[in-house]
Amino acid sequence: MAIHINSQQRESPYRLCFATVHQTGFSLVEVLVAIIILSLGMLGAVGMQSAAMQSNKEARNQAAAITFARELGERMRGNHTVAILKAAADNPFLFDSTLTGTSSVATFSVNCFTTGCPVLKDAATWDVVDWQTRVQAALPTPRVKVCFDKDPYDSTTGAARWACTDDGDLSVVKMSWTSSNTAGSLTFAASTALPLVVLPLTAGSTQ
Repeated sequence: MAIHINSQQRESPYRLCFATVHQTGFSLVEVLVAIIILSLGMLGAVGMQSAAMQSNKEARNQAAAITFARELGERMRGNHTVAILKAAADNPFLFDSTLTGTSSVATFSVNCFTTGCPVLKDAATWDVVDWQTRVQAALPTPRVKVCFDKDPYDSTTGAARWACTDDGDLSVVKMSWTSSNTAGSLTFAASTALPLVVLPLTAGSTQ
């Protein structure tokens, strides 16, 4: 009996080997593409996480600055006899300082903890020193300016400004600090940036 073999069923060893190698190579390409796609996705996730962490940090700085500004306003209202004085020489609450180190913080001549402060100006100086020290520890290179200002915002751009009118009955606390982006480089410096926080005291609160 004759046996007929279909030519399509015949496979030489070389052809089988070629098919196997071809199929294996195609699988490696798929794996490489999958790894690349996964890597891109992970890089995007890491970038989003870094941006979120930076945003959270700035939000904490903003909240801390507002809290400190309100606290200083309360201290000024508590010592309104000194706080209403327009001359900086007579009113320690009026200052413009970039707190870059211990030498930039105001100094006091009377320690209110040990000797008390019967003189109201000494009490105001003590409050400012304590407040500036804690602000410097909480914010990166903060700049703080306290002044009398009837127009703390630019009439053209609407942005806050450091310049003060130095008149009127309204005290204003202006604050800024150094911020960094996700790459670690400085986005702006506190000494040159516009105020990030402007908190006026309520009308007549220092009288």
